[in-house]
Amino acid sequence: MGKPTGFKEFSRAPVPYREPLVRLQDYNEIFTTADADHLTTQGARCMDCGVPFCQSNHGCPIDNLIPEWNDLIYNGRWEDALERLHKTNNFPEFTGRTCPAPCEGSCVLGITDPPVTIKNIENAIIDHGFASGWVQARPPAVRTGKRVAVVGSGPSGLAAAAQLNQAGHLVTVYERADRIGGLLMYGIPNMKLDKGVVERRIDLLREEGIQFVTCTHIGKKDDFPSGHMTQIMEERGCSIEFIPPDQLLENNDALLLCTGATRPFDPTAKCPGRELAGIHFAMDFLTRNTKSLLDSQLEDQNCISAQGSNVIVIGGGDTGADCIGTSLRHGCNSVVNFELLDTPPVTRAANNPWPQWPRIYRVDYSHAEAKAQFGADPRSYSILTKEFLGDDNGHVRGVRTVEVDWSQPVAGGAPFQEVPDSERVWPAELILLATGFVGPETPIGEMLDLQMQNPRGNWETFQAEHGEFATSVPKVFAAGDCRRGQSLVVWAINEGRGAARAIDLYLQGTTQLPAPGIPQGTTAISV
Repeated sequence: MGKPTGFKEFSRAPVPYREPLVRLQDYNEIFTTADADHLTTQGARCMDCGVPFCQSNHGCPIDNLIPEWNDLIYNGRWEDALERLHKTNNFPEFTGRTCPAPCEGSCVLGITDPPVTIKNIENAIIDHGFASGWVQARPPAVRTGKRVAVVGSGPSGLAAAAQLNQAGHLVTVYERADRIGGLLMYGIPNMKLDKGVVERRIDLLREEGIQFVTCTHIGKKDDFPSGHMTQIMEERGCSIEFIPPDQLLENNDALLLCTGATRPFDPTAKCPGRELAGIHFAMDFLTRNTKSLLDSQLEDQNCISAQGSNVIVIGGGDTGADCIGTSLRHGCNSVVNFELLDTPPVTRAANNPWPQWPRIYRVDYSHAEAKAQFGADPRSYSILTKEFLGDDNGHVRGVRTVEVDWSQPVAGGAPFQEVPDSERVWPAELILLATGFVGPETPIGEMLDLQMQNPRGNWETFQAEHGEFATSVPKVFAAGDCRRGQSLVVWAINEGRGAARAIDLYLQGTTQLPAPGIPQGTTAISV
């Protein structure tokens, strides 16, 4: 490393977000920009580890060459750092903004001290690269004539398309929404990932030769999900085309499914009052808000507005935090976040050792915003929803809950007991369910007669082994959340890169595309 003693000389200093009450006034990104000296100092904290766990399977799913670009930043070699970053990551501007940074959780320095600010440095490298004009389209020199259709334009679909295109194949990406990006476009709010950042990368992929087709559903009209997106697209004059999946299979040499895990999990489905108006799945709320923001800066009022409402978000995680941040920007009267689990510890528990991801108490951007706005953290832990309460017009007006005790599991039953006399009624005119997903929509798999797998209990995904990504049907591959189950953007990139390698090997009998974690151009495999 450039400064072997840097980890002893410098303290961790993350790049701060904009001030909470200031950023609540807009939907601009929450991030600030650090100067080069600050990042040089933080890069100097990277140790000369014998084994850099940050890029192991406990750390970065795509095995980013983190120590290398930390050292390059310390030595002021920004363009070289960008080159190393792009060797393993197609979209560092996405992961640098949205990834929870498992690499930092497995940083060797983190055993005794706060870890290196890896995520900040990654984001700075790619932003500096774009600002300096170093990130340019690289169309392949030779085309193979092979055609590949990719269904879904989220991070796994885009990563696969980028890799397959570089291998010389003709790639077409199909997206049923009106904009390319999938989760990156409509699932993550603008303040965490500006949509101009997404479109900037998509424009480069277009220049490189990838074709994108929007407003196109692969399947039948009957299985197109009804709801707000369908209505808004039709109102905006975006007629939806329907293409049978077997037609794609016939017209292409390979078909890759990257449809995501979009079937929501609803633990409140049997709660009395669940049918009341004003109860929405989180992704409907977030998607509609982003579309209205991009279409009209919310002036068309095609969003589910939290303005003037008491909001309750059921479920935590990134999606719950995004619902809080969006509701605050709408001008809600109050916001509360129910967490069924107990309050996590401030430091690692004994059963959560390094280099595992630290399951500790964290304050996300929107938690800080809620505290700044209303004076308290919005989260209430160990809360179980029992009933939704409605008014005379069939609209939700509140929710009845009970506290649970995780130290008292029920023999042969729930891992907790309800606390006697702990019932409470909370006022709410808007309730958002941020409770996760149970797998991909199944009609496309049924039409192709794909076998399914059940990796996580009640979850069901397309059956395909990681590394091979081949489904039970010849020529059909699957990657991302529809194969793995809901996960991180960085895992989706891992899956997309891996699927591209498998497809290239299938089409050509040999491949020079790297497996996730192996730098471009260092290995080739033939069959």
